[in-house]
Amino acid sequence: MILLNKCRTKSIDLKKNSKFAGLNVTKMTGLNPFVINFAGLKRGKHNFSFVIDIKFFEGFDYFDFKSVELETKFELEKQERMLHLFFETTGKISVPCDLSMEYFEMPVLSNFNLAVKFGKIYSDESDEILILPYGSHQIDISHYIYEMVVLSVPLRKIHPGIKDGSLNSEILERLKLLEPKEKKMPSESDPRWDKLKDLL
Repeated sequence: MILLNKCRTKSIDLKKNSKFAGLNVTKMTGLNPFVINFAGLKRGKHNFSFVIDIKFFEGFDYFDFKSVELETKFELEKQERMLHLFFETTGKISVPCDLSMEYFEMPVLSNFNLAVKFGKIYSDESDEILILPYGSHQIDISHYIYEMVVLSVPLRKIHPGIKDGSLNSEILERLKLLEPKEKKMPSESDPRWDKLKDLL
């Protein structure tokens, strides 16, 4: 277990359009930077930053991404009887197109709120409330980051080159050949057909 005071820290300045804009955050590194020891924190808001790469997802046996360049900003607000957690992840991931199977970079912008309360037994049945047993002093936030990013990926992933016609792909060419050809209808009606319809 790696506690906060054993992790290296570095102050960074975040983008203006983020909730964390202008704040100095703690950039977490170490063997397990995602385990947050909240018992050692004072009441109030504490901000952290995590760099997420491909190895993070491989740790969850998830291999759908070819490359990952993400940053997660995390805010923990410690109150007397509960915690408020806010996650914000930005960056890009490389995913395969569902039509062409070509990989392309997809932007990621996702956020998530979680309230942490304390009770007799552990419970994570709610998506918005986590209950930790009394006496708990730390929380592993890695799986929340993992789920937030994976769920942000749309079910249908289409290469932008398909939409603008700039992608040259052998698979796409084969799909075009298999498309049914539309029969062209004559623009003007055949007078012989019109007479036949009059007899019906």
